[in-house]
Amino acid sequence: MYIVRRLIYMAFLMLGVLALTFVITRAIPSSPVELMLGAKPTAEQIEQARQSLGLDQPLIVQFGVFLGNLFQGDLGVSLRTGQPVLGDVSQRFAATAELVFVALLLAASVGIPGGVLAATRRGKLDAILVRTAAVLSVAVPIFFLGIVLQMLLHGGLGWFPLQGRLDVNTLIDAPFETRTGFYLIDTLIAGNLTAWQSALSHIALPALTLAIATSALLFRVTRSLMLDVLSAEHLRTFEAYGVPKSRIHYRYALRATLIPLLTIVGLTAGYLLGGSVIVEYVFDWPGIGGYMVEAVIANDLPAVMGGTLLLAFTYLTINLLIDLLYYAADPRLRA
Repeated sequence: MYIVRRLIYMAFLMLGVLALTFVITRAIPSSPVELMLGAKPTAEQIEQARQSLGLDQPLIVQFGVFLGNLFQGDLGVSLRTGQPVLGDVSQRFAATAELVFVALLLAASVGIPGGVLAATRRGKLDAILVRTAAVLSVAVPIFFLGIVLQMLLHGGLGWFPLQGRLDVNTLIDAPFETRTGFYLIDTLIAGNLTAWQSALSHIALPALTLAIATSALLFRVTRSLMLDVLSAEHLRTFEAYGVPKSRIHYRYALRATLIPLLTIVGLTAGYLLGGSVIVEYVFDWPGIGGYMVEAVIANDLPAVMGGTLLLAFTYLTINLLIDLLYYAADPRLRA
């Protein structure tokens, strides 16, 4: 019953997100007719285009038609690319998922140990430096951080490429079969180290930008949870009996924080999906984020709805999985 309730709740949330996005896209002053017809269309052409797009119908009827097509697996045709939206977003989603996954690994590998360090070494210089770095990472806007990293690590040092997902020469000289859509995995499966190095170098800067922007959240939550756990009597007893502090901190204290920390990791993954929209546009990453930005600029309504649907569904699915893991790990919820 718990899973059924969560699925029903998820369905209502999806419906609300789609309805809100649908109303907002229809409420803005500009019209997709301009994208279809170009400059100076006649009144007759405008009316025909509105009829073909269904914009002449009441808003509730338009939304009903959209839902009916959605249940049939039809998200419409992008006005900008001329291709089915479902195909466009499916091709680009793997790039976004890979970027978010790598950024989440980087953020967790920095934020969680940093939070443990700040909680266990309060007042020490290294803990103060880590807290200062976390505050700065929160204060800097993500788009500005991406541009700064481009200037320093590409323009100044030349360590990483500026944009894209692979070198053009790599696609020509070292092609590989795409199986999962994750280039870091597909190149390893193919045994193509040249393409793997190219994929790794290209994903480094956008993933680092997302990781820096989100590691501070994991840092603060981990630090707060660790401070609460470290005050427990049984941990002080372990310390009095001479148990090594590193064992107390990482085996007992950190383990006690994993259940609430798991929830924060899931929320962080959702935040990364939203942040990837900006980062992908800055780094010309061929994911769903850049596709969404271009669709909004061009007022491509089918593409906006398709991208919103995919991102919202992914975010809610991640949270559902986290809830199920939480439910499985905590016997009190099952009781």
